[in-house]
Amino acid sequence: MIAILMGVTSSGKSTIAAELVRLTGWSYAEGDDYHSAANKAKMHSGMPLTDEDRVPWLASLHDVIASWVRNGQNGIMTCSALKQAYRDVLTKDIPEGACRFVLLEVPVAILKQRIESRSGHFMNPDLLQSQLDTLELPQSALRVDATGPPQVVAQNILNKLAPA
Repeated sequence: MIAILMGVTSSGKSTIAAELVRLTGWSYAEGDDYHSAANKAKMHSGMPLTDEDRVPWLASLHDVIASWVRNGQNGIMTCSALKQAYRDVLTKDIPEGACRFVLLEVPVAILKQRIESRSGHFMNPDLLQSQLDTLELPQSALRVDATGPPQVVAQNILNKLAPA
C-alpha cells in the first residue's frame, strides 16, 4: 500500500506523514524535497508554480512510487497533488489499488493560523488562495478531517486504509 497525503499548504501533510511512518515503519518520501531550487525560490517569492514547473517534480515522485511498487514496499508520500492531471502523472502505469490518495481537509481559517505559526518553510503564505483555487477535489480519495491531533488523524487514516 502506498498512501499519498495530498492537500493545500499547511493541511498537515508532513506532520501526519511523520506520525504514519512512526505507526507503520513504512518508507517515506517528502514531496517538497523533490522540488528544484528554482521551484522553491519561485514559491518563496510568492509566485505560484506553473504546470510546466511541476513536470520534473511530478516525474521524480512517480519514480519513487514506481520503485516502491517494484520492490513490494509500502510507502507514504506527501504531495499537494492539487489537480487530477498531477495525480494521473503520479500513478501512471501503477497497478490499480497500489496507491490511495488521502485528502487532508482543513478549514481555511485553521490553514491561515497554521501558516502564520510556521517558520522556516519556503512556501509563501500568500499562495494559499492560489492553491485553494487550483484544488480539484479527487473523486476516489479518502477524505479526512485533519484538524485533530496528528496521532488521531494518522490512526483514522490507517483505519480507513485497512481492508474491510
